[in-house]
Amino acid sequence: QVQLVESGGGLVQTGGSLRLSCAASGRTFNSYTMGWFRQAPGKEREFVARISGSGRITFYTVSVKGRFTISRDNDRSTVYLQMNSLKPEDTGIYYCAAVFGVNVAVNSASYDYWGPGTQVTVSS
Repeated sequence: QVQLVESGGGLVQTGGSLRLSCAASGRTFNSYTMGWFRQAPGKEREFVARISGSGRITFYTVSVKGRFTISRDNDRSTVYLQMNSLKPEDTGIYYCAAVFGVNVAVNSASYDYWGPGTQVTVSS
Protein backbone atom coordinates (compact mmCIF):
# COMPACT_ATOMS: atom_id res chain seq x y z
CA GLN A 1 0.00 0.00 0.00
CA VAL A 2 1.27 3.44 -0.95
CA GLN A 3 -0.14 6.77 0.14
CA LEU A 4 0.62 9.84 -1.94
CA VAL A 5 0.27 13.53 -1.12
CA GLU A 6 0.93 16.30 -3.63
CA SER A 7 1.98 19.86 -2.87
CA GLY A 8 3.30 22.92 -4.66
CA GLY A 9 0.34 23.94 -6.77
CA GLY A 10 -0.85 27.52 -7.07
CA LEU A 11 -1.60 30.48 -9.30
CA VAL A 12 1.08 31.64 -11.73
CA GLN A 13 1.20 33.89 -14.77
CA THR A 14 1.89 32.66 -18.29
CA GLY A 15 5.58 31.94 -18.68
CA GLY A 16 6.07 31.31 -14.98
CA SER A 17 7.26 28.21 -13.15
CA LEU A 18 6.04 25.88 -10.43
CA ARG A 19 7.54 22.83 -8.79
CA LEU A 20 5.17 20.12 -7.67
CA SER A 21 6.14 17.54 -5.07
CA CYS A 22 4.59 14.20 -4.24
CA ALA A 23 5.51 12.55 -0.96
CA ALA A 24 4.98 8.81 -0.72
CA SER A 25 4.64 6.48 2.24
CA GLY A 26 6.11 3.00 2.33
CA ARG A 27 9.59 1.51 2.35
CA THR A 28 9.85 0.27 -1.24
CA PHE A 29 9.42 3.57 -3.05
CA ASN A 30 12.15 2.78 -5.59
CA SER A 31 10.14 -0.26 -6.73
CA TYR A 32 7.37 1.94 -8.11
CA THR A 33 7.01 3.66 -11.44
CA MET A 34 5.71 7.13 -10.68
CA GLY A 35 3.55 9.28 -12.91
CA TRP A 36 2.00 12.72 -13.07
CA PHE A 37 -1.43 13.25 -14.60
CA ARG A 38 -3.63 16.32 -14.89
CA GLN A 39 -7.30 17.05 -15.35
CA ALA A 40 -8.71 20.28 -16.70
CA PRO A 41 -12.32 21.30 -16.02
CA GLY A 42 -14.69 19.34 -18.23
CA LYS A 43 -11.91 17.15 -19.63
CA GLU A 44 -10.64 13.66 -18.99
CA ARG A 45 -7.57 13.01 -16.89
CA GLU A 46 -4.49 12.99 -19.10
CA PHE A 47 -0.95 11.66 -18.77
CA VAL A 48 1.82 14.21 -18.26
CA ALA A 49 5.02 12.34 -17.37
CA ARG A 50 6.39 9.18 -15.75
CA ILE A 51 9.69 8.08 -14.24
CA SER A 52 11.13 4.65 -13.58
CA GLY A 53 11.94 3.37 -10.12
CA SER A 54 15.64 4.14 -10.51
CA GLY A 55 14.93 7.57 -11.97
CA ARG A 56 16.99 6.84 -15.08
CA ILE A 57 14.10 6.56 -17.54
CA THR A 58 11.57 9.32 -18.09
CA PHE A 59 8.79 9.89 -20.60
CA TYR A 60 6.64 12.93 -21.35
CA THR A 61 3.54 13.76 -23.27
CA VAL A 62 4.37 15.86 -26.33
CA SER A 63 2.73 19.05 -25.09
CA VAL A 64 5.04 19.37 -22.06
CA LYS A 65 8.28 17.98 -23.46
CA GLY A 66 11.08 20.53 -23.09
CA ARG A 67 9.11 22.53 -20.51
CA PHE A 68 8.46 20.01 -17.70
CA THR A 69 10.96 17.79 -15.91
CA ILE A 70 10.07 14.82 -13.75
CA SER A 71 12.56 13.61 -11.15
CA ARG A 72 12.62 11.61 -7.95
CA ASP A 73 14.55 11.35 -4.72
CA ASN A 74 14.25 7.78 -3.50
CA ASP A 75 15.92 8.58 -0.18
CA ARG A 76 13.11 11.04 0.52
CA SER A 77 10.38 8.94 -1.17
CA THR A 78 9.43 11.98 -3.20
CA VAL A 79 8.78 12.62 -6.87
CA TYR A 80 8.87 16.09 -8.41
CA LEU A 81 7.51 17.86 -11.45
CA GLN A 82 9.34 21.03 -12.40
CA MET A 83 7.11 23.05 -14.71
CA ASN A 84 8.59 25.95 -16.69
CA SER A 85 7.21 28.23 -19.39
CA LEU A 86 3.70 27.54 -18.16
CA LYS A 87 0.74 28.18 -20.44
CA PRO A 88 -2.96 28.66 -19.66
CA GLU A 89 -3.65 25.24 -21.18
CA ASP A 90 -1.53 23.70 -18.39
CA THR A 91 -4.25 24.69 -15.91
CA GLY A 92 -5.83 21.79 -14.04
CA ILE A 93 -5.62 19.52 -11.05
CA TYR A 94 -2.32 17.66 -11.04
CA TYR A 95 -2.26 14.14 -9.63
CA CYS A 96 0.63 11.95 -8.60
CA ALA A 97 0.24 8.22 -9.26
CA ALA A 98 2.18 5.03 -8.56
CA VAL A 99 2.29 1.51 -9.92
CA PHE A 100 4.50 -1.31 -8.69
CA GLY A 101 7.30 -2.44 -10.97
CA VAL A 102 8.25 -1.45 -14.50
CA ASN A 103 5.36 0.12 -16.35
CA VAL A 104 5.37 2.05 -19.62
CA ALA A 105 1.65 2.79 -19.73
CA VAL A 106 0.29 6.29 -20.18
CA ASN A 107 -3.32 5.53 -19.26
CA SER A 108 -4.56 6.30 -15.79
CA ALA A 109 -6.15 2.85 -15.37
CA SER A 110 -2.68 1.29 -15.22
CA TYR A 111 -1.78 3.12 -12.02
CA ASP A 112 -2.91 1.72 -8.69
CA TYR A 113 -2.32 4.51 -6.20
CA TRP A 114 -3.29 8.17 -6.43
CA GLY A 115 -2.89 11.34 -4.44
CA PRO A 116 -5.75 13.78 -3.86
CA GLY A 117 -4.31 16.28 -6.35
CA THR A 118 -3.07 19.85 -6.30
CA GLN A 119 -4.52 22.75 -8.28
CA VAL A 120 -2.39 24.57 -10.85
CA THR A 121 -3.82 27.70 -12.44
CA VAL A 122 -1.99 29.62 -15.15
CA SER A 123 -3.38 33.06 -15.89
CA SER A 124 -3.06 34.70 -19.29
